[in-house]
Amino acid sequence: MLISSENVSFGFLGGSLLENIDFVLSEGDRVGLIGGNGEGKTTLLRLILGELTPESGNIFKKNGIKIGYLAQNGGYDSDNTVYTEMLDIFETDRRMIENLRDVERKISQAEEGSNEYRALSAKYESLNKQIDARDSYHYEIRVKTVLNGMGFSENYEQKISTMSGGEKTRLKLCRLLLEEPELLILDEPTNHLDMKTLFWLEEYLSGYKGGILVVSHDRYFLDKTVKEIYELEGKKLSVFKGNYSKYKILKAEKTARILKEYEKQQEEIAKLEDYVAKNLVRASTTKSAQSRMKKLEKMDVIEKPRLTTTPPRFQFSYSERPYENVLEIQNLTLFAGEKRLLTGANFQLKRGEKCAVVGDNGTGKSTLLKEILRGKNDSIKIGRFVKFACYDQENANLDPENEVLYELWSRHALLSQTKIRSVLAQAGLVAEDMEKKVRSLSGGERAKLALAVFEMENGNVLLLDEPTNHLDLPARESLESALKEFDGTILFVSHDRYFIQAIADKVLELENGATLSFKGGYEDFRAYKATQKLSDPPQDTQKRVPAPTVSNYRSKEERALETKKRLRVKQIETDISDLEKEESELNADLSNPEVTANYALLTEKCNRLEEIKRLLDSLYEEYETLI
Repeated sequence: MLISSENVSFGFLGGSLLENIDFVLSEGDRVGLIGGNGEGKTTLLRLILGELTPESGNIFKKNGIKIGYLAQNGGYDSDNTVYTEMLDIFETDRRMIENLRDVERKISQAEEGSNEYRALSAKYESLNKQIDARDSYHYEIRVKTVLNGMGFSENYEQKISTMSGGEKTRLKLCRLLLEEPELLILDEPTNHLDMKTLFWLEEYLSGYKGGILVVSHDRYFLDKTVKEIYELEGKKLSVFKGNYSKYKILKAEKTARILKEYEKQQEEIAKLEDYVAKNLVRASTTKSAQSRMKKLEKMDVIEKPRLTTTPPRFQFSYSERPYENVLEIQNLTLFAGEKRLLTGANFQLKRGEKCAVVGDNGTGKSTLLKEILRGKNDSIKIGRFVKFACYDQENANLDPENEVLYELWSRHALLSQTKIRSVLAQAGLVAEDMEKKVRSLSGGERAKLALAVFEMENGNVLLLDEPTNHLDLPARESLESALKEFDGTILFVSHDRYFIQAIADKVLELENGATLSFKGGYEDFRAYKATQKLSDPPQDTQKRVPAPTVSNYRSKEERALETKKRLRVKQIETDISDLEKEESELNADLSNPEVTANYALLTEKCNRLEEIKRLLDSLYEEYETLI
């Protein structure tokens, strides 16, 4: 057991926020903490960390537990460089290795068989066991692995004080991963990460030895990293086994079951109360009425389940179908100012396809959608009868000085006010919102208004740029459902991988100025990328076409070089495995008193260990450059 909560309650200013919270978090647990805004997630974390004290109940912690906490904007300041700051974590390991070298030197000078020699040999054996247990020899490799995985491969010598807030938060996460606390608490860890870094972090956390408690709105991240969901709702904590997708199923089943039990009990209560009311004053039935009153008093009344607020509803339609070839991009070169984003890009989109555009920040995803919509580039051919509808993540098409009702009605003046109000209401905007200025809306309200405007455009080809920004989970899932049911064509940019997986049947990746078009869902695309088999990507059409038509086509020489690289990677992996096995055997030998008593043999094995360390460092460095 790492942390347990027993009947914990807490509130602010006399108001109750958490009531009778019970849970047990054990070694190796992977838990996702979810709940709406204001439900108490941050408060519960602060109670666990000891920053707040429960009003009642108790929180128990394992003696001496080491907890690592990443706040949403939890970076730190330092005048050190990135690499130096991370090396400081392993100061103990560095000292132990230095002490071991010092003992080796003294052993070489001591008389074999003397008391000093035996004492030094015992010390050497003890130090070596500690170093082996902590894997101290590989601390630099661990630092480089985490820094590179978290996107700092080019920032080793940068001073932390010069970094942005997001970079400092990422660096704090690096430090926590390297410190390896027994319990890792992460509050929205995906906020400042691109997709490559997210993939790496998910993979890294899968092998993390300690317990993990993570607060996140990233449903895909929760699916990949947690095995249990803690949900805070209505001051209570409910525990669901499984990841986020499993939680949705279990939550729906639980709500339906409790609602059924509640309704059945309410019927029974109504019958009992009706009987009491009619028979209590009648002498012949007083006793039976009193019996029913006692039954009512003893009854454990089921609380009506908290039903979620009705989410917004969207429905996309169009009046005319386009031709089959909706969009064709041939040899496109795309700039943003003086920066070249794409060179010789090729891509096809056919009627009915739903394609996600993915890539790191700055690769040109949003710029590409704007260039398509602009319709003035000879490299971009738009199919006949195509009618675009566009959703802009910045909602720049909204007039901040308009009232909400007028913003939509002014675009469809022939429709009745009742119809316009109905569309806005379905999008989640209530009657009180209608006369508000657009500029006074929250981010979520503005997004819902923009989606209502977008819906009414009746496009047969939908272009969406980060449509889930500012939307809560019910609104996101409602939008997902509407886009899945839409039988037209969709081209969209999103960092929400759960959203991409739900909708896309095709993926367009922008990377290093080139495009890769993949026919298949997001999970298939991710699996394909993991294999690194770039020489045979799936094609857009049912019939495979020659490789030269694909935008990432490579020559025979380039493919041969790729094959050679893959073979070298495989050989390096074999060499590393063999060396690590030999290293383990040597460390075991150094714990053998017969070896430590033989100076010549001890020296030989120590020298070989040093040689293995140098070889491993070299192989790991080469491995990182190849992968």
